Order: sequence, then structure tokens, then C-alpha cells
Amino acid sequence: MLLDKKNNTDKNNLIKNAFDLPAPKKKFLVGNIIDFASDPLLFLTKCAHDYGDIIPIRFFGKPVIFLNKPEYIDQTLKDRETFGKPQVLKDLYTLLGNGLLTSEGDSWFRQRRLAQPVFHQKRIATYGNIMVAYTEKMLENWVDGEIRDIQADMMRLTLNIVMKSLFSQDPTEEEAADITNAMHIAAQWMLSRNKSTFNLPETFPTPSNLRYRSAVAQMDKHIYHKISQRRSSGENFDDLLSMMMGARDEDDGSQMSDKQLRDEISTLIFAGHETSANALAWTFMLLCQNPKIQTQLRQEIQEVLGIQQDSTHRSPTVTDIPALKYTNLVIKESMRLYPVVWSAVSETSKECQIGEYQIPAGCTVMTSQWVMHRWEKYFDQAEAFKPERWQDDLEKKLPPGVYFPFGGGARSCIGKSFALMESVLLLATIIQKYEISLVPNQSIIPEPTITLQPLNGIKIIVKANS
Repeated sequence: MLLDKKNNTDKNNLIKNAFDLPAPKKKFLVGNIIDFASDPLLFLTKCAHDYGDIIPIRFFGKPVIFLNKPEYIDQTLKDRETFGKPQVLKDLYTLLGNGLLTSEGDSWFRQRRLAQPVFHQKRIATYGNIMVAYTEKMLENWVDGEIRDIQADMMRLTLNIVMKSLFSQDPTEEEAADITNAMHIAAQWMLSRNKSTFNLPETFPTPSNLRYRSAVAQMDKHIYHKISQRRSSGENFDDLLSMMMGARDEDDGSQMSDKQLRDEISTLIFAGHETSANALAWTFMLLCQNPKIQTQLRQEIQEVLGIQQDSTHRSPTVTDIPALKYTNLVIKESMRLYPVVWSAVSETSKECQIGEYQIPAGCTVMTSQWVMHRWEKYFDQAEAFKPERWQDDLEKKLPPGVYFPFGGGARSCIGKSFALMESVLLLATIIQKYEISLVPNQSIIPEPTITLQPLNGIKIIVKANS
């Protein structure tokens, strides 16, 4: 008995307080929030390179731990009970409701179980034709030699695709405008709150809060109308809405309410629209900056899709994706350099231990895809765009917690297969027909809002392939 007590004492003595570790200098009252808010990507990168594997920082009086050791990151991704959803996601409740991105515990587990069949590989493959058809329709409006904002084009294109996949209908101009506006206003609202030293509750009628809530209400009007139409018609379409409405809990046979459907639809629009659009925009920027890689990519696409008797190339299909090996590598490398989800944040539900360090309950835990994906320790010439680095299964050789553009563990993105399929098909369809280059002398600045997006878009010049 005495021996057990001594062992426990020795063990406790080995556990260290994470907040005793070296850390960036904090300002009185506000801590590190001003430095972080002024340039989050630079601040986190500097912290990772100047301090250890666990870095204590403070946002006002809130304790925050920043992790940059792979095994520590992997622990936070896998243990969803200890590392729960952070306040930053809870702040987006008006936009996303109690969908998969924001729900917790039993509610999250039930929603995930209901939604899982919707994203079965065979089901989402049926949307490949929609993706290609809508991309080709967009290209009909492109003019040889013109300047285009590729980020704006991708935002509209991915919105059309997700709306068609959800509702079997093209969005009207009003629907597209209101949904795009809601997502944009939400991103700016969140960015301003992250940069502010003091925030009033969302329910307080400030101009910013009123604008945000009004924009989401306009979006909700369209979503609830779609749900009401489908329920009253009784029709069963081969789309995501019908699949979600027909999904039943395997334990009690219950189905999603209108509010649950609204929350998941809003989450899908956000995750399948803005994130995909920004990921593609960054990919096109990198291809413009690396014309040899763009040429190699085009050669693969032309070889896989072949040339028809009329000298045209056939459209890509889902069955072509495995053969488009280099195209897949380009997407993977683009998500490494410009991860749309640039930071993963959680909050400890109880006191816990990371490595040999004690972490208190209620502590915000931050990790950063931007930082880990650009770490020279794991990636040779980490700042360079080298799709070939992913050959020979590099991803499997990396420690878990180094490359995680879609999260990991139980919290990995349920729409990962949909997003990767969309990225490959859209990229192949566009590069097959157009050579692209950047408009000279433009400033392209990564802006880390809810997602990582180009601050002022990305202007390109399009040239039709002969």
C-alpha cells in the first residue's frame, strides 16, 4: 500500500504544468491576442519555430495551448470527448446550427450516423456528371484572352454544384446571391470578432451582429422553402436532401426534423461551397506560378482523356480519377501549401495530460495545418510547390498529425471524398481546355477567416488550348 502511494507521488511529480513553458511575451490584460489577430499565420509560425512542442499563450484571460508536435496533434484529433468543439465554432451557431461541424456528444454521434450513408462512395460518385457538366457550362462563358477572378468563378461554380446535388435544382439568382452573401458576411463577422479586443454577445443589436443575423435569415428562408416544398410534394429525388430526409436512426427509427435538415444543409453548403472554391482557387494560383507543372498536368489530362475523331477531348468522368495520378498529386500538394482549414481548435472538457504536461479543463487547444504542412522537418523544400513529393505513398510515411487538411480521427471531414472528387474533376475539365496565367503585379494575400481565402481574389488570364 505504501509502495503504491509512493509510485503515485513519483508519477505526479513527473507531470509538469504546461503554462510554465517558454512562451511569447504577453501584453497586459490582452495577452497575445493583438499579435495573433494582426497576422495569425505569421504569429503561429513564429511560435512554432521559436518555442517548444507545447506553447502557452493567452487571449485576454483565456488560457490557450498551441501544439506543434505530431503525436500531440493526433491525440487531440482522436479524443473527441476530451477535446471538444471550441467557442469559435459555437459562435457560428446562427449560421451552422447544430450540424456536424458544431454539434457535440450524443447529438453529434447521432447526426454523423444519420448522415454517413449519404456520403457513401457509390452515392457521391453519381454527382460526378453534375460537377463536369456545370464546369463545362461555366467555360462556355469564358472568352479567349480575357481576365477572370478565378476565386469568384469557383465560388459560383461550387455553389451551383452543391445546390444541384442537394436539391436537384439550379439556384435562382436570388438564392445564389443570398447564400453567397450569408457565407461572406459570416466570414467577415468572425474575422472582426477574432481581431477585436472586446465582443458583445451576438444577440446584442450592434450593426455587425444585425447584418450577420439578417444575412443568415435570408439564407434560411430559401433552405426552409426547399424543405417545405419537398415534404409537401412527397417526391423522392436522387439528391442529398431526399437521402437525408429518408435517413433513419438505426436504434430508434427517428428521422431528421426540419431544423436538423436546415442545419445539415447549411453546413453542407458552407463545407461544399466555400472550402472547395478556395482550395481550387489556390490550386490555380500555384499552377500559374509553376507553368512547367501546369504543362505536365495538361499532358496527363490529355493522355488519359484521349483525342476524339473531331480533334476534341472527351469530358472526364469519375472512372478517370484513378488514372489522373498527377492531377491527384497536384491537389494534395496544393492543400499542403494552402490548407483551407488553416487551424484546428478544440476545448478541453476536463483536466487532461498531453505528453508530460498537465492541461486544465476549459483550455483552448490550437493546432495549425498551415504551420505543420510547411515544416522543413517533414517536407523537403517545404515552401516549394512539388506535387511529385507525394509519390511512393509519402502521406503514409508521415507521422499522424503532420498532414491533416481534412482533420483526423472521429472528426475527419465526412465530405472528404466528395471534395476530392470535385477538385480533380473540375481541375481536369478546366486545364484540359484552358491555359491560365496570373495577371501581373497583383497582390495575393492569404486571409485566414473561417477558411483560408485570397483577400482580393485571384485574377488570371485565360487562353484557350488549340
